[in-house]
Amino acid sequence: MNLADLNKVALAMVTPGKGILAADESSGTIKKRFDAIKVESTEQSRRDYREMLFRSQEAMSQYISGVILYDETIWQEAKDGTPLIRLIEQSGAIPGIKVDEGTQALPGCPGELVTAGLDKLAERLKKYYERGARFAKWRAVIDIGPGTDGPGTSGPGIPTMTAIHVNAHALARYAALCQAAQIVPIVEPEVLMDGDHDIDRCYEVTQRVLDETFRELRVQRVELEGMILKPNMAIAGKKCAKQASVQEVAEKTIRLLKACVPAAVPGIAFLSGGQSDEDATAHLSAMNRIGGLPWRLTFSYGRALQAAPQKAWSGKAENVAVGQRAFTHRARMNSLASKGEWKADLEKKAA
Repeated sequence: MNLADLNKVALAMVTPGKGILAADESSGTIKKRFDAIKVESTEQSRRDYREMLFRSQEAMSQYISGVILYDETIWQEAKDGTPLIRLIEQSGAIPGIKVDEGTQALPGCPGELVTAGLDKLAERLKKYYERGARFAKWRAVIDIGPGTDGPGTSGPGIPTMTAIHVNAHALARYAALCQAAQIVPIVEPEVLMDGDHDIDRCYEVTQRVLDETFRELRVQRVELEGMILKPNMAIAGKKCAKQASVQEVAEKTIRLLKACVPAAVPGIAFLSGGQSDEDATAHLSAMNRIGGLPWRLTFSYGRALQAAPQKAWSGKAENVAVGQRAFTHRARMNSLASKGEWKADLEKKAA
């Protein structure tokens, strides 16, 4: 392992003013997105859609530092025969790959999940590196349910410490294998924003998750300078009657990260986690306005970058230019947010 090279890639992934496009939706997820815009999900339609994004010259060269790909996409070629991964490289962005194989039920913990995909991961990473991938992603999913494991409650709830530990352990094993393969791991422990919990409950659970994740990363000798963290923000559940303000989300998330994330980590690229496009942008910008942080804060958004261009494109070749404009706008808004320079009126100007 060459840590200097890993660190160089990690820093490039969080270049000021740039962030990561998460284009790694599984076939099932992208089918749901395509169903919503009445487009049949085929290998060709998925290829055409992603080619449209990767050929968005302004967005890709100015605002996007890297792209997380799905296994199907990394092997696909554009209409003219150019490998899609080359389009990303030609724009100056770094290709990456999602390597987890989704979630499965966690034995003994009803309602909780563990991420699969460690079997044969070392061999897969070698092939992805040869293809051109320089970073990878693995997502752990932590749900919040009734009760807590803490004292004075009605007994074990969700998440259990078992689920937190098992997922942190898998994340750290994945990260160690990535670094051995000279690939920068994006470590993504996602505490879901489904449910009716408030922001303080999200804060408390996320703190436990991050603490356990970094404990496991140290146990498994992962070099923190050669990784990127992709966490959720401290945010109220979607069904919570009291939604936190943009400023409260920003302040509590920063406090949480300062308490849990070592300064050695080069950068933090947030997931949007089901927030609206504009909320995800506003929260990121408010955090960067707080400033004085040891790591760079940017975005690693999927839906929050893609919902607008998907709708604009709607599977029609004649809509490629308008789809690219929609993608460029969202990428530019988030680029400004990664520098703390986004303002709501910029959205209206573009509209």
